[in-house]
Amino acid sequence: MKKDENVIVGISIGDLNGIGGEIILKTLQDNRTLELFTPVIFASVKTISFLKNHFKFDVSFNGINKLSEVIHGKINVFNAWQERVEINFGEEDVKMGELAIKSLEKATKALKANEIDVLVTAPINKHNIQSEKFKFPGHTDYLTQELEGDSLMFMVSNNLRVGLLTDHVPVKDVANYITKELIDKKINTIYNALQADFNIRRPKIAVLGINPHTGDNGVIGKEDDEVLRPALQALVDNGKLVYGPYAADSFFGSENYKNFDAIVAAYHDQGLIPFKTLSFGKGVNYTAGLSKIRTSPDHGTAYEIAGKGEANENSFKEAIFLAIQLYNNRLENKRLSENPLKTGQKKI
Repeated sequence: MKKDENVIVGISIGDLNGIGGEIILKTLQDNRTLELFTPVIFASVKTISFLKNHFKFDVSFNGINKLSEVIHGKINVFNAWQERVEINFGEEDVKMGELAIKSLEKATKALKANEIDVLVTAPINKHNIQSEKFKFPGHTDYLTQELEGDSLMFMVSNNLRVGLLTDHVPVKDVANYITKELIDKKINTIYNALQADFNIRRPKIAVLGINPHTGDNGVIGKEDDEVLRPALQALVDNGKLVYGPYAADSFFGSENYKNFDAIVAAYHDQGLIPFKTLSFGKGVNYTAGLSKIRTSPDHGTAYEIAGKGEANENSFKEAIFLAIQLYNNRLENKRLSENPLKTGQKKI
């Protein structure tokens, strides 16, 4: 297994007019972090030099044009572009969207080629990234196309893990998206991720209802009775510890979430509002179900504080450490599956 300091963490720069550059350099300016992993920022030396000088960070870095030039123990900056960039903090700019995607594409290519081990993405603006070449709502949809597997947005903070049946879908369309096939696919993705990535052998999963009070026996909607309950029962019949549907309004307030390894919400805000209320600033967005590890902080570009030096880097730091943990867990599980006799050995 690789030592942590040899795990190469690729970092896409995100929207340069937001707080991405600040939280990246704030995380890496502590030299102790460079003993734990090797960072590669996909941007340009000129851009990172501007950010360093603007925020007065005491950092040095190694500029590279090929990933074979990575130096462990250094902040490596891969030149994803050469042109000079004019950064105007707090402004939405199509050019910043273009550079954010250029960074993401270069980092993803490196991830697929095993030139970096994991990918951590700084926040993007979902509007200014749109173009004729890039028509994805965000990171997850793009990575689903580029990497193998069935992706799922999985929010993680210590032992609190929240997955979604639907993510960037208008609320009025949620019920139409949720089918038996989707439920089966998403919950199996979560179940497999809990086993392979978090080393939980028999995961317990709670599922929240689609409608208020899970439909109140059809009074407030029939989807919970006609679609969700039968799908969950089929999973239980197949031996999975899946419980619900639970009424979403009281589930977190009653602290029932503490009894489960993961919670599955029907739609974006049903899951992310309680998650961010409980863990904002230290939560991580993990794209589960893919062949490679990708994480990101639990916040956006934060234009309102961009450039002011006020951004909190804790969520980004947690995203890096979770990516390394998951990478090592996958390596360990792969090793044990290749040597199954070792799982039964005990230390003497």
